[in-house]
Amino acid sequence: MIFQETDTIWFEIALVSFVFALGNILLGHFEAKTPKVRRVGKFFATLCLVCLISHFFGRKTALILLAFSFIPVGLIHLWWLPKKGVNGWTAEPKEKYYRLRGWKNKEFEKPR
Repeated sequence: MIFQETDTIWFEIALVSFVFALGNILLGHFEAKTPKVRRVGKFFATLCLVCLISHFFGRKTALILLAFSFIPVGLIHLWWLPKKGVNGWTAEPKEKYYRLRGWKNKEFEKPR
């Protein structure tokens, strides 16, 4: 069968790409003001890291480390953001979230 071969690096590439695509669709609003270059760089850095770990230490190790990378994300969205008064799923209120990220938005600035 054509779909039985997963013993190539393309499996890791597809998995990381899928995770990033899903993350951008569901949580992209958390990166609204992050420069595109940084977002693309984060994707390629993660992709290279996972592929290198897979090549040198095996797929199992790479996938375990990829899974463990969700722990800080979960802590931030489920604990730290709500502790700061920001919804961890919607990033609202936007004013507080933008302030936490150090972003400026004319919409929230008070006229002098």
